[in-house]
Amino acid sequence: MLTKLQDRGSRMTSHRLALLRIMAVSEGHPNAAQLYEKLREQFPTISLATIYKTLLVLKEDGQVFEIDMHNDSHYDGNKPYPHPHLICNKCGDIIDGDDVSFLDAIGQEIQEKYNFQIAQSQLLFYGVCQNCQS
Repeated sequence: MLTKLQDRGSRMTSHRLALLRIMAVSEGHPNAAQLYEKLREQFPTISLATIYKTLLVLKEDGQVFEIDMHNDSHYDGNKPYPHPHLICNKCGDIIDGDDVSFLDAIGQEIQEKYNFQIAQSQLLFYGVCQNCQS
């Protein structure tokens, strides 16, 4: 992530480096507000705009995957490639659907059948997670 930002000519501030560290080891799918709150503890002068701008650059470079939930976006820094996400309607947890292998086949079929060039794909399933079912 660091190399891609430097190659782009982005300034490497302490705020951006801290955000990169969080995204590189993040096991969840934080949104910008959660990242802001976490970084604000260490950097009281950080702005939410810095978070959004850095996430946008990382997304454009394929370093994070944006999960667009229409009212809020969450970000996946560990798996920055299209994969299904399972979203619990009760607790809001986002679960990676890594073991689903048909996503590439769906994209290929859409391209062939409709002559449609896919720029980005996203597959979201809404329901109730195992913990909330208990």
